[in-house]
Amino acid sequence: MRDESKIIDAEAVHTARQSLPSEYSFAALELFYKVFADTTRIKILFALKEVELCVYDICAALSLKQSTVSQQLRFLRQTCIVKSRQEGKNVYYSLDDNHITSILLMGLEHINEKR
Repeated sequence: MRDESKIIDAEAVHTARQSLPSEYSFAALELFYKVFADTTRIKILFALKEVELCVYDICAALSLKQSTVSQQLRFLRQTCIVKSRQEGKNVYYSLDDNHITSILLMGLEHINEKR
């Protein structure tokens, strides 16, 4: 419960409330940021940052099991972070758009600044 009687600056509170996204947006952002809460997913995203790869090549590049990579790719596709295309029997994965690369690089830059 919020206690309206303890508001110090009603105008600032109003401005803050007006700037809040919708509940749908909060839920979508929560799911989006979960993508970055798993080391394996982050590794896959960095591998796909420069080049399109199939599951086998991702496994080889990251020294991971196929089941692990496939599971994480399913999650990444569901969250619209990664897209896929099929060529013959192989499915190739790439980042959905340049925003993901920017987010990865900004996060890395932030971490490196704090060292």
